[in-house]
Amino acid sequence: MAAAMNFNIQRYDTIGSTNSEAAEQARRGAAEGVCIMADSQTAGRGRNGRTWVSEAGSGLYFSIVLRPKFAVESIPLITLMTGVAVCDTLIEFGVKADIKWVNDLLVDGRKICGILAEAVETPLGLAVVVGIGINLTSRNFPDEIADTATSIEAVTGKRHTADEIAEPLTRYISYFYDILVSPDGPGETISHWRRRSSYYSGKLVRVRLANGTVEGETAGLEENGALRVKTPDGSVKIIQAGDVELLRPTE
Repeated sequence: MAAAMNFNIQRYDTIGSTNSEAAEQARRGAAEGVCIMADSQTAGRGRNGRTWVSEAGSGLYFSIVLRPKFAVESIPLITLMTGVAVCDTLIEFGVKADIKWVNDLLVDGRKICGILAEAVETPLGLAVVVGIGINLTSRNFPDEIADTATSIEAVTGKRHTADEIAEPLTRYISYFYDILVSPDGPGETISHWRRRSSYYSGKLVRVRLANGTVEGETAGLEENGALRVKTPDGSVKIIQAGDVELLRPTE
């Protein structure tokens, strides 16, 4: 296995977006392992341009530059790998989370972490910036997410700092990234993800796509991390990107 990643963590009190800063540094030649970490973000982003609530002291706001040597079509595997790393990090703090394809971690159905992976073209070749937002406390949640989000403090009754979370997080990212980029990495990564996600198979879901929706039962993952959904007519749809919503059997 490859040597442990050399992390270079840059800390900011306030920043627009850790992902935007990491992407800009990647374009300027930043090496793999450069991390941007902030106490608060003024323009935090989630998937599809959504705003990520980023109040000071409320969460871990963290982005890392990776330079994988595989095709852009396999970038979803980086999101899966990151979800596994976050899942194992949270366990160290007494939180058992479920990974919802492709980029959310939930506790009892409430979101505790979001992941945003973005491909960046650079003079040194393709880079991938992975942003991670972990809720440390629920005290500053706005009303619109108070019923759908949770935090480490809400689950465990204990408050932790972002630096406390970052130490095991970087360790797990290094470990699972080494697995991902190994010859059998995609299959091993999917196997690790499967053991940490109830969404791998048998979940009745609705997937919102850019051009419509797909409903059916989850039926595993493709080699590149895409989700398979078996529809009521027996056909299997391959979902490369979309928002997954859990359905009740009566819906």
